[in-house]
Amino acid sequence: MTAGLAFGVTAVVLAVIGLGAYLFFIHHRDRLVDAARATARLQSDLIRAALEHQMMENDRTLIRQMLQTFARDPAIRQVLVLDRTGRPQHASRPVPPGTRFALDEPTCRICHAHQPVRRDSAVIETEGGSVLRSVLPIENRPACHACHDPRNRINGVLIVDMATGASTNELAGDLRWMTIGGGLLALCLLAAIAVVMRIVVHRRLNRFEETARAIALGDLRRRVPVAGNDTLSWLGREFNDMADTAERLLDDLRGQQQRLETVINSVDDGIVVLDRNLRVVAANDAFLQRAGKERAAVVGKPCRDVAATLCASADCPGLSCFESAERFTSIIARTGPDGRTRHEEVRSSPVRGAGGEVAFAVEVWRDITGRRAEEARMAEAHRLASLGMLASGFSHELNTPLASVLTCVEGILRTVEGKEAAAAPGASDVAESARIAREQLLRCRAVTQHFLRMSRGQNSTTDILELGPLVAAVVRLVEPTARELGVTVLVEPTAGPVSVRAGDAQLQQVLLNLILNGMQAFPRGGTVRVSVSNHDRVHIRVQDDGRGIAPEHLTRIFEPFFSLRPGGTGLGLFLSQNLVRGWGGEISVASEPGKGTTFEVAFPAAASKG
Repeated sequence: MTAGLAFGVTAVVLAVIGLGAYLFFIHHRDRLVDAARATARLQSDLIRAALEHQMMENDRTLIRQMLQTFARDPAIRQVLVLDRTGRPQHASRPVPPGTRFALDEPTCRICHAHQPVRRDSAVIETEGGSVLRSVLPIENRPACHACHDPRNRINGVLIVDMATGASTNELAGDLRWMTIGGGLLALCLLAAIAVVMRIVVHRRLNRFEETARAIALGDLRRRVPVAGNDTLSWLGREFNDMADTAERLLDDLRGQQQRLETVINSVDDGIVVLDRNLRVVAANDAFLQRAGKERAAVVGKPCRDVAATLCASADCPGLSCFESAERFTSIIARTGPDGRTRHEEVRSSPVRGAGGEVAFAVEVWRDITGRRAEEARMAEAHRLASLGMLASGFSHELNTPLASVLTCVEGILRTVEGKEAAAAPGASDVAESARIAREQLLRCRAVTQHFLRMSRGQNSTTDILELGPLVAAVVRLVEPTARELGVTVLVEPTAGPVSVRAGDAQLQQVLLNLILNGMQAFPRGGTVRVSVSNHDRVHIRVQDDGRGIAPEHLTRIFEPFFSLRPGGTGLGLFLSQNLVRGWGGEISVASEPGKGTTFEVAFPAAASKG
């Protein structure tokens, strides 16, 4: 601005001074020309008077001497006396032969082209340069009638050429000094204007610049000092009013931003805003808590660095939203700080710009772990309801043949235990087999009763059971199957009696299922170990060194109707888990392909009889 203002002022000053110098030069030149013409006219009149006197004397020798005297004057370039036809009769300097002045020449136009009042002299160009030529007619007076025709008013014309060099040199000198003086005047004027502009304008404009820069750097209370009633003062007041308005708007904007941040931070769902480069523009506290980072380490950073532990790049909902320009929903599993797996439902919505393009993507992260658990429980309840209906029909149909078989077995047992039959060979073996058959039939009836109670939503009866005898009874039941498969079942001894609260028949069923599963884990041969420990909780472990379970099957091992054994129903482990949970315990499994499997049943703190 300073350079432009200085250039503009300089141009205006130079233009004004130049115009003034030009007008003064024209005026001065005209005055010099008028003075030269007056001098030339006076000299020409004197020369004409002298020549007319000599012409009356008709002394041509004296006329020539006078013309030669005029020629020696440096101010006089030429003196000519022409006759009526324009031919030179006398000349102070030689004239080419045959010279004749016609009416259309510049010399004659001095008189014939103007009014009589302006017929005197004019500056014309000759071969010798510029001259001030005076043209004076020689009148035919009565004294001249002796030699000239009285009918003619003019006898001839006197031409006097005066040199213009002195006037030109004077004019050039005046122009030179005028230029120097004008330049000095212009410099002084410009210096004065610069000082005035510096004090009156530039210094006050600097205050505007300093105030604007301070406001831009954050000092919103800075204002321009205002004094006076000139234009800059009015501009300062307007600038201050604008700054006040901007400060109020920024305060309102900050208040709205704080309220918006408060509202967003009060939401339990994680909210994050991404730009087209997938950089985080804003995030609420819930998202920062999920990412485990501070706000300064998140805002402005790529989401792949911020949410590396939350989602994979291939499943990025924000990227899918930008690519499709539509809402996108995905389910992401993440590991929380406590090591537990959490499931998040991520909804990504596009935010369009003025041109309709997607400028930002807003992701809302909602923890649906509880919802998925409820859905799983509802599905499990539905499966249990279906199984209850199946168990009810199965138990009802099975109880009638079981009762008939049990009656027959008890009849056989009473027969072989009679005095007459007891003495028969092999009666004791038959009696032992009948007792085992009755015991198993009673257990089967208890199982069917359990199925019926489960289908009706009733709890099984429980009692304090000692695990040592119960485990031994189960092992005796599986010995025939173990011998057939070539499997050895080992029961590790315990330090003392260990008791739990459970249902007798149901707990035997659980242990029987676990031991049979371990025995069936071998192609042929192998060892199944059963151990009981009592620390803070009671643990029953059934361990085999069989083929093991693949990881993808391990998570489904307790699902109903899922079985890895050909011909298996997939209900044994499912029912065992539900029985153990009904007693307040938990059943778990650990396995590695080729290294065997371990099932562990954990009960609450051990309780003793009495």
